[in-house]
Amino acid sequence: MNTATSRTEPQGLRRRHLAALAAAAWLPGWALAQSATAPAGPLVQVWKDPNCGCCKDWVIYLEKNGFRTQTFDTGNSAIRSRLGMPQKYGSCHTALVAGYVIEGHVPARDIQRLLKEKPQALGLSVPRMPIGSPGMDGPEYGGRKDPYDVLLVTRDGNTTVFQHYS
Repeated sequence: MNTATSRTEPQGLRRRHLAALAAAAWLPGWALAQSATAPAGPLVQVWKDPNCGCCKDWVIYLEKNGFRTQTFDTGNSAIRSRLGMPQKYGSCHTALVAGYVIEGHVPARDIQRLLKEKPQALGLSVPRMPIGSPGMDGPEYGGRKDPYDVLLVTRDGNTTVFQHYS
C-alpha cells in the first residue's frame, strides 16, 4: 500500500503544479484583455507646429486628463481654415474631437463639458496663447496666470463665453 500512496502523492502534487502554471499563464492574458476592453477616452486629433513646445505640453496635458491624442506636425493654418474656425479666434494649434473644433489652449474640463452638453456649435476657442492656460503654465512662466475666456464658437462665427478663468 505504501507504493500506491507514494504514486498518488506525486501525481496530486503534479496536478496542483500544472493547475498553478496554467493559471499563471492565463492571468496576464486575461488582465490585458480587461485593459483593452476598458473604455478609452475620446480621440483628439491635433494639428500643430512640430517645434512648438506649448502645443506638445497641451497634448501631454490632455493625455493626463483621459483623452487619447493623435498629432499632425504640419502646422494648423490650413486645417483651421478647412474646419471653419475664424482666424480671429486662432491660436498655435487646432484640434478636432467628436466633430467639434478645439482651437488653442482649451482646458480639458471644458472639452469634457462640451462633449457632455453637445451644444449646436463649431467648437471652443482660447484665442492667442494666454499665460496660465494649459500648456502655457510651465515653470518658465513663474506661476503667472493671465485671465482668459474659453469661447463657444457657433457655426456662423459668433461667440459666447463658455468659461471664464481669472
